[in-house]
Amino acid sequence: MALANTTFLDACAGRRPAHTPIWVMRQAGRYLPEYRAIRAKVSFEELCHRPDLCAEVTRQPIDRFGLDAAILFSDILTVFDAMGAKVEFTPAPVVAEPVRSAADVDRLRFGRADDHLGYVYDAVTACKKELDDRVPLIGFCGAPFTTASYLVEGGGSKEFMHIKRMAFAEPALFGRLLESITTVLVDYLAGQVRAGVDALQIFESWGAAMSPADYREHVLPHLRRLVGEVKQHGVPVILFVRGNASLLEQARELDADVLGIDWSIELSRAIEVVGRDRVVQGNLDPIALFAPPKQLEARARAIVAAGREARGHVFNLGHGISRHTDPAAVARLVEVVHGA
Repeated sequence: MALANTTFLDACAGRRPAHTPIWVMRQAGRYLPEYRAIRAKVSFEELCHRPDLCAEVTRQPIDRFGLDAAILFSDILTVFDAMGAKVEFTPAPVVAEPVRSAADVDRLRFGRADDHLGYVYDAVTACKKELDDRVPLIGFCGAPFTTASYLVEGGGSKEFMHIKRMAFAEPALFGRLLESITTVLVDYLAGQVRAGVDALQIFESWGAAMSPADYREHVLPHLRRLVGEVKQHGVPVILFVRGNASLLEQARELDADVLGIDWSIELSRAIEVVGRDRVVQGNLDPIALFAPPKQLEARARAIVAAGREARGHVFNLGHGISRHTDPAAVARLVEVVHGA
């Protein structure tokens, strides 16, 4: 069957559909009462391992808002199952045994994704069935540096001292770690495509922890490899770098089909940096959803107007939606974007 709504894929390809397509990072999540009802019965880890429930929560925002794309419900750290690293969510991710030495890197498994992440592929299959070709399904992974940062820091971080220390003091070890992670991620995304996703997003959530020069030296080669190898699978690839005002010039060098823009830079300025021949995604500040309706509508319309200067534009937030967001604000945002 053909997809009923192709506006998202059309925009990713640089075409201009009848309306600007919109989806929202973290759109299946705690701000939705129907999601909270499921989470009241199962842990986050169990939810990620239950394809039937992944499919249900992936579908929930599509049913409620009429968004133009769904994104697989999972987590960027499920890939740790293919690395022999254990993570717990409390609710933030915690790695009890951080990877900070050559011996720590040596004890990681770095197995094939197919041998350890079949439950994610089963969730993709279940999501596709649940969505019934209404909208495309987006798969995803964390970028090599972002994935490594959780391994090395042991969780989230403000200073990223351990991962940056490794990059600066032991660059060969850092490079070996990122190279091994990249190999797993290439494998992992290929499996998601085989299972049926229609597009892929790479989340570089912590890229801005590095200076532009350090990012180019230590990180960009691995991200370049990931994007390049994943592009061979024939589905659109979106690269989202949080805090990317400092890294857009490097992101534009990569062969991603779509460049995600966060709220740290005006969309019009971002388009000037990456070029009008590129497709962009973004970039409403998630907290703008708490603004008075008229202000929210004006901000959304301004972003849609700015997006017309690019080759193509997918409307999104500049990062994940807050769990405190009123769903009515999301409904209004979708209505405004579709009508702008």
